[in-house]
Formats: sequence, structure tokens, C-alpha cells
Amino acid sequence: QVQLVESGGGLVQAGGSLRLSCAASARTFSGYAMGWFRQAPGKEREFVAAISGSGTNTYAASVKGRFAISRDNAKNTVYLQMNSLKPEDTAVYYCVARWSRIYSDSRYEYDYWGQGTQVTVSS
Repeated sequence: QVQLVESGGGLVQAGGSLRLSCAASARTFSGYAMGWFRQAPGKEREFVAAISGSGTNTYAASVKGRFAISRDNAKNTVYLQMNSLKPEDTAVYYCVARWSRIYSDSRYEYDYWGQGTQVTVSS
């Protein structure tokens, strides 16, 4: 069982930045692909970014060029640096993990989810 604990959410003005962190309890963290999803009120949960155990990554079109996902395998932590934030980025952000070196953009492929952290971007 893997536990994921997110932190770093909050309220920020449009154009600002936030960095989310996700600490994982996994024994062999590098063996897990990690990712971030988000869910805005009244909307479906959607893919944001994912990273493989070796560090290759992928992004949703809506965040590409503004967000950056990274990981520190020595600290069992994955990060999401969010720049140039927009009001439409407002959502609960979830950290996810799957036992695979290959990432996925499908929420159904992830076995473990964090409790979520709220990000609110004011206009």
C-alpha cells in the first residue's frame, strides 16, 4: 500500500506561481510512475501531468509550457511547479501513483491517490 500526501496548495492571483509537493510512502519509489490530476467544481477529473520512474514526462495541452512535473527519488517526492496560473486552473489537485515505469494519462491506470489539495486562482 502506498500513501500519498500532497501539500503546497493555496490561493494565488492570476499570473502567479505555486509548487505542489507529494510525498510517497513507497519502498521502491523509482518503480512508480507518478502523476497529477485535477477536478474543478462540476467538472470531470482531468489529467494534468505525469512522470515515469526515469523522469520522462507528459502534460495536458492546457498546462504545457506553464507547468513542470519533476521527482526526487531520494526523497520519495514528486513536484508540480505551476507558473502563469489562470482562474481556470482552480481545482482540487490530486497526486497519483502506479506500479509501472511507464506513465499514463488515464485516471483508471493509477492505483493510488492522495487526498487532494485545493488550488484557487483569483482573477
